[in-house]
Amino acid sequence: MPLQESQELTNEMVQEKTLSIYKLIMDGGIGGQIIIAILFVLLTVALYIYFERFFAIKAASKVDVNFMNQIKEYVSQGKLESAKELCKSKNTPTARLIEKGISRIGKPLNDINTAIETAGKLEVYQLEKNVSVLATIAGAAPMIGFLGTVIGMIVAIHTIANAGGQIDIKMLSDGLYTAMTTTVGGLIVGIIAYITYNHLVVKTDKVVYQMEAKSVEFLDLLNEPV
Repeated sequence: MPLQESQELTNEMVQEKTLSIYKLIMDGGIGGQIIIAILFVLLTVALYIYFERFFAIKAASKVDVNFMNQIKEYVSQGKLESAKELCKSKNTPTARLIEKGISRIGKPLNDINTAIETAGKLEVYQLEKNVSVLATIAGAAPMIGFLGTVIGMIVAIHTIANAGGQIDIKMLSDGLYTAMTTTVGGLIVGIIAYITYNHLVVKTDKVVYQMEAKSVEFLDLLNEPV
């Protein structure tokens, strides 16, 4: 019997904690609820962009270790069309850069290098698509939370001004709840967006370095004596 009572007490405590978070938001007034709703939308957008870009960048970073050896073999044998088909089958930024270079073979080396650099900039742009939105959310979310704090304090001061000298903490609850919940919500969303943004930047830089290394390797291949 005591064990059952203890379990029921634990369940009640868990339920009370869950309900208190919901109640904290709902008691924050319409202003606080609007701010929290905006922050929730920003969090959803941030998480969507992060996972979409994470898997896209992860796919772009996959390069066959024998890829360049095959390219070297095809180019040395003059099988440029086979080399292009190999690049198309890989469907990665690095492969598309090499394909661009192969399509320019026969022209001056500077022209080939310029074509690869131009294609590389386009590939980097595609990799970084929407990532800047994460940086914007990381900076905007805390400010939106602080806006809710200001709104909450205004509500609290307005309540005090109209209290007629009789101040009750329950009268101030709406303003105080708004101030607390929006600040915490804004900081949480901002921290998540900041961490995910920096993680994507690191992953993108890794792919960029990989592209540069393979491009240099390809240009060295063209410089090798026949």
